[in-house]
Amino acid sequence: MEPTDAARADRIAELATSHGLRVAVAESLTAGRISSFLGRGEAASEWYRGGVVAYDEEVKFEVLGVTRGPVVTAACAREMADGVRRLLGADVALGITGVGGPGPQEDCPPGTVHLAVSTEAGTRPLHTRFTGDPGEVVARATSLALDELVRELEGRRSERAS
Repeated sequence: MEPTDAARADRIAELATSHGLRVAVAESLTAGRISSFLGRGEAASEWYRGGVVAYDEEVKFEVLGVTRGPVVTAACAREMADGVRRLLGADVALGITGVGGPGPQEDCPPGTVHLAVSTEAGTRPLHTRFTGDPGEVVARATSLALDELVRELEGRRSERAS
């Protein structure tokens, strides 16, 4: 059975707390939905640094330091993740951008998702495309983002065990 987003957030809380890591997010496509799940995680005040909802392009450029240009790109997601990690003093950060729909944006079809996970060691991008109406795309993108944070934090455990 697929975990719920609340269960994913609980796992992130558990891993971040046990590793003493601080987490932050920069959201465009998901418009704060990821932050709402992280903020409800156990002891969030100890590990969740916060988030920036950079829905408007200027917020991406001016607040997060994203290079001016198209914003539905892997480069934008990487720069969002790196920017929010620096801005909020996090150990692990995620940036997400994309097209919810119903129509295309920047020649990208609806359902396009770019996300990136940033750590001191580097930034790992991921690109996918979901089908469905805008609400479904945002929900699936949220689940994917939470899964990627779990993946990163679980990888920290195996690194420390070796």
